[in-house]
Amino acid sequence: MLKRWADLPETFKNDAVRPYYDCLDKKRGSIFVKRIGDIVLSMLMIVTLSPVLLIVALVIKHEDPGPVFFRQVRVTTYAREFRIFKFRTMVVNAESLGTQVTSQNDPRVTKVGAWLRKYRVDEFPQLFNVLCGDMSFVGTRPEVPRYVRAYSDEMMATLLMPAGVTSEASIKYKDENELLGSAGDPDSTYIKEVLPAKMRFNLESLRDFGIGHELGLMFRTVGAVFGGKKED
Repeated sequence: MLKRWADLPETFKNDAVRPYYDCLDKKRGSIFVKRIGDIVLSMLMIVTLSPVLLIVALVIKHEDPGPVFFRQVRVTTYAREFRIFKFRTMVVNAESLGTQVTSQNDPRVTKVGAWLRKYRVDEFPQLFNVLCGDMSFVGTRPEVPRYVRAYSDEMMATLLMPAGVTSEASIKYKDENELLGSAGDPDSTYIKEVLPAKMRFNLESLRDFGIGHELGLMFRTVGAVFGGKKED
C-alpha cells in the first residue's frame, strides 16, 4: 500500500516525485483493489498453469543440467530489493559472461530459452513474486540495482508502486533486444537511451493509473506477445 509522504525513504522526497505521489494518493482505493486482484489472479493462474510449469521445467533440465530457475536481485517498491523468479533461458553463469541486458542473437541464450523468451513463458514463475507482493501484474519492470542507481529524481516515482510483469513500456519495447543487438556497448546504450525512453511510458502510466487502464494493458500484452510485431 502507498505510504504516507512523511514515511517515504528520503530519496523519494523530492519535487519531481511529489506530483506522482499526489496523483496516487487520491487513488488508494484502487491500489487496494489492485493488490486483492493480484492475489486472487496469481493464485488461480498458479494452480491452472502448474502442469505447464512442470513441463517447461523438465524441458529446461533436459536441455541443460543447470538450475531450472533464474533468480536475480531486482528492485521494487520504495527501492526494496528482492529476488525475481524466471525460468532460466541462458547458460549457467551467464551474467559472468556478459552484460546484464540481453541483445539479439545473444550466444548465452539456449535454444529452449529463445522460445521461452519469444512467448514470455520465462516470466510465468513471476506469478509467485506477484503472490508474495514483490510484484504486480502491471507496473514498471523491475531493474537490477545497478540500473536503478542511474535513475533521475523523477524516475524514482516509478518505485512508489510494485514492479510489474508487464507495462506500457514492455509492450512498446518488447523487441528491445534487437536494438541492443546492434549497439557497440549494450550496457551503455540501455542506460543512456533505452531506459529513459521506457521511463517516459512508465511515468505516464502512473498518472493514468486505474483498474480499467491496467486490465487494458494486460489484454494488450497478450496481443503483443502473440501478434508478432511491437506496437508503434
